[in-house]
Amino acid sequence: MGFMDKVRGQFIDIIEFLDDSRDTLVWRFPRQGNEIKMGAQLVVREGQVAVFESEGEIADVFGPGTYTLETENIPILSTLKGWKYGFNSPFKAEVYFVGTRLYTDMKWGTQNPVTLRDAEFGMVRLRAFGTYQLQVVDPSKLLRQLVGTDPQFRTDEVAEYLRQQIVSEVGTAIAAANIPMLDLAANQQGIATALAQTLTANLTEMGISIPRFIIENISLPPEVEAALDKRTQMGVLGNLDQYTKFQTAEAIGDAANNPGGAGEGMGLGMGMAMGQQMANALNQQQAAPPAPPAAAAPPPIPGAAQPWFLAVNGQQAGPFPLDQLPAKVASGELTPATLVWQQGMGAWTPAGETPGVKDLFGATPPPLPPQA
Repeated sequence: MGFMDKVRGQFIDIIEFLDDSRDTLVWRFPRQGNEIKMGAQLVVREGQVAVFESEGEIADVFGPGTYTLETENIPILSTLKGWKYGFNSPFKAEVYFVGTRLYTDMKWGTQNPVTLRDAEFGMVRLRAFGTYQLQVVDPSKLLRQLVGTDPQFRTDEVAEYLRQQIVSEVGTAIAAANIPMLDLAANQQGIATALAQTLTANLTEMGISIPRFIIENISLPPEVEAALDKRTQMGVLGNLDQYTKFQTAEAIGDAANNPGGAGEGMGLGMGMAMGQQMANALNQQQAAPPAPPAAAAPPPIPGAAQPWFLAVNGQQAGPFPLDQLPAKVASGELTPATLVWQQGMGAWTPAGETPGVKDLFGATPPPLPPQA
């Protein structure tokens, strides 16, 4: 190799970055002591920007496109290098390619439950997880605040920092929403939108934004979810006593329809269970203290008229003294067809056929004879 070939090998002619990792945020072009040739080609692809840094200072930033590096199109670097008269010598500078596309495979989750106060259930502990999109909106801030001199800065290096930021805001956002726990699922989208805006504002100084934030699930601890499932089952079943009787009758019927084998075993088991329930009920009755005897009703006052009971709309009404019955007749509540009963009567009898009551309706004249 001749001397000129060796010299040419120390000059960089093409500067570009082909990202095949899908998770690289920043990549530093490997200059390794070589100098960038004035007039070299800079290729910046869609979803990238190229940032030139010289002696620790950020200089020019190039968006997508192909550039021929000259003093005219790198004015800040030319000023830093002192090329006041268009001196076209090779130069040394660090070139960082920063990804500006959307990074959509970012995940988050609450490592520990977030404790909140719920109006219906009191203190509850919630867990949540989901995904979010990350985008670099200011490459210069990102390089200054997070990257430094890292030759390859990947998303996993910032993911933990972002997760901590997210978890610190999730509990605040859910509590500020003031939404009952059972209604959180229906309001996840609104909470996620508010979180994306809050996180973007918090990360502005890092040059990062969160264009979209997704809450995939908000869950309770397993023991609380099991209790809620039991509560839901009780609500579905309704009257547990009737449901238990129905289940027992179904089991006895199945056992009767399957004589022998397992059917006999099921029938025997159900019989033993029912016998045990009856024995427990008897034991409870025996253990319970005897109820005090009910006070005997005093006999009626001699000579006093017995009150009357009426059957109104299928329901027993009364007792009513005899002097209140005319008002019942006037209101239509007592008619000749109304069933009445008084102590000493063997059965309920229509009022129109009962002595002492039928006189309240007065005599009904017969129909007029036909006119000739």
